[in-house]
Amino acid sequence: MNMNEVIARINRLAKKAKEEGLTAEELAERDKLRRIYIDSVKANLVGQLENTYILTPDGKKKKLEHK
Repeated sequence: MNMNEVIARINRLAKKAKEEGLTAEELAERDKLRRIYIDSVKANLVGQLENTYILTPDGKKKKLEHK
């Protein structure tokens, strides 16, 4: 399941939750899909930060340090 499908399914479940409510199975699926989405966003952010450099006033590049 790619990320667009995950987001679409989360949105469908959110709409259904507002209109009529969700079953226990749908609640579990929603929680699982949300965790997949959150983990993906975090991984993308970490990847961006690992490839980010600071340009100092003297023109040197300095890699961001992991804290």
